[in-house]
Amino acid sequence: MILISGGLALTLAAGGTAAYKFGLFSDIGDPVSFGKVQEKAGAAADLPPEVQMPTGPKASFIRTSRLPDGTQIGRTTLTGKKSGFTGDVWVWVPKEYDDPRYAKSGFPVLISLPGGRGYPTNYWGTGPGLGLQKAVSDGAKAGTSLPFILIMPVHNADTKHHFDASDIPGQPKMGTWMVEDIPDFTKANFRTFTSRDGWAFMGSSAGGFGAFKHVLKYPDRFKAAIASGVDIVPDSPLWQGNKQAMDADNPEKLAEKLIAAGGPDVYINFQIGTAETGRDKAEKFMNDFGKGPVHTSLQVIQDGEHNGKSYVRGMREGSLEWISKVMKAPTPDPGVR
Repeated sequence: MILISGGLALTLAAGGTAAYKFGLFSDIGDPVSFGKVQEKAGAAADLPPEVQMPTGPKASFIRTSRLPDGTQIGRTTLTGKKSGFTGDVWVWVPKEYDDPRYAKSGFPVLISLPGGRGYPTNYWGTGPGLGLQKAVSDGAKAGTSLPFILIMPVHNADTKHHFDASDIPGQPKMGTWMVEDIPDFTKANFRTFTSRDGWAFMGSSAGGFGAFKHVLKYPDRFKAAIASGVDIVPDSPLWQGNKQAMDADNPEKLAEKLIAAGGPDVYINFQIGTAETGRDKAEKFMNDFGKGPVHTSLQVIQDGEHNGKSYVRGMREGSLEWISKVMKAPTPDPGVR
């Protein structure tokens, strides 16, 4: 019993991942649902016009983590109707989402993309120990962050290639997966906002490239992005030198087009650690394209490295507050306590 207790203590100290893996928490792997309060929210006519209730059909979620504050991460498998791609998606909702005071309010969405392979998992969803969910929770409690819904999909189609979060000719449509299927899935399952003021991306490394590229390419759908340790231009070998296709997903070209069009305004926050490379590229993009409707800022993470924990620290130190100022906040019902 001493050995078992000691082993359990070690797994808990490591963040609980091993404990979940070996089934020491019986509810991991059980079905989980989100947003039970919305079932009592009343008729759609009572809702503010900017709020969209879940449209359905509902997805089936399996609990993968339970955080210390009682919130949960659930996983489901989605086949995108528009991309045709099938992959896993992890979701997390803040405590406020199930607070009766917010039962008739939409919530802002932060689509969170990982770096590296990005398949078959998304480390923001499978590694709560990185602290993204807690950073949002703590920020919401302190008033420095909105209580974002986190949607955490895979962003590559296999473990051998990276797809630049794009519809590369002849390859799986990972761009469509991100900007069409993932938002449609989110609207089907959660209370959201009808305008782009409630939709943003965050991502690290290759995921950061996708995050700010999508905002520049679809400024009518998404308003802001936090892009950490980011690539600036598409570089997947799968393009095979197809410059015309690459230009359609090149943030520099997209920023030029948006500036020429005069809007709508988008907001991009770059995060770079002092212990990694790439700051010069981010600053060059900001100098060349951070004008007119393209608003840019830089969060420098002291001693930060090219990893998720450093980027979450940067979010705590300023980026979450920055993005929260330009996104739409949920509104509590003053008649409910």
